[in-house]
Amino acid sequence: MEANLEIKKETTINITRRSGSGGGVLKILLFIFISAIVILPMLITVFASFKSLPQIGSESALKPPTSLNFENYKEVLKSANVFIAFKNSTILVVASVVINSILSTMVAYCLTRFDFKLKKAYFAIFLVGLIIPGIVTEISRFGLMTNIGVYDTLLAPILIYAGADLMQIYIYNQFLQQIPVSVDESAMMDGASYFTIYWRIIFPMVIPATATLGILKAVDVLNDMYIPFLYMPGAEHRTLSTLLFNCISDPRTSSIPRLSAAAVIVMIPTLLIYFIFQKYIFSGIAAGAVKE
Repeated sequence: MEANLEIKKETTINITRRSGSGGGVLKILLFIFISAIVILPMLITVFASFKSLPQIGSESALKPPTSLNFENYKEVLKSANVFIAFKNSTILVVASVVINSILSTMVAYCLTRFDFKLKKAYFAIFLVGLIIPGIVTEISRFGLMTNIGVYDTLLAPILIYAGADLMQIYIYNQFLQQIPVSVDESAMMDGASYFTIYWRIIFPMVIPATATLGILKAVDVLNDMYIPFLYMPGAEHRTLSTLLFNCISDPRTSSIPRLSAAAVIVMIPTLLIYFIFQKYIFSGIAAGAVKE
């Protein structure tokens, strides 16, 4: 009897181990599949940027180039106004991140620290703003930007990007709820005003969240093509994302090597930001998700 029980236990353990190992294999295969979907298009673009047009037509897209041909990169740097696009993108990123961080922290501070009428209504309005697609309000926003005279200037996308980000407000709320209200009360007893409390106490304490959200905002602005293309059609206002339009002569044939080289150049700032600051991104998100 005892021997039969031991056999059954061993069988159950073996089945559990097999099922667990099978689940691990499925996870690994799924990870490989998702990684391939993300990495292969980038790899094909990098390979194409070092190839000539005949090589692209005759070789497999996954075949590495036999030699590093930098002619495509030289042509893009000469004719596509890369440095002007880099300057415009830098202005948009810096202005948007700074203004957006200040506005979002101010809004989150007011909603977290003060009780006032219709407070829940404000939260509901913010939630509705998250649900409604931005394209629905595009007609009215485009008309507004035209009427105030900022169309085809850098100020138009800055105003759009710098608006208080609704998702950032909710994330800042998580951080501010971890800061005791007694900190504010102690400062008020020392004669500090609300703005002094915000600027000298609250804002420095949410620097981890600000760093994380600022990095994410910067990547979002760098990758966005829609708003710069719509609100800044002038050639002198090209950004790194809209720079790709300058590299298109014939979309079906001759533009492929130049366009691939331009795409690699456009990817570099975003990849550098991510790889340099990735630990701050994940640590900030994890800290905001923990409530004590």
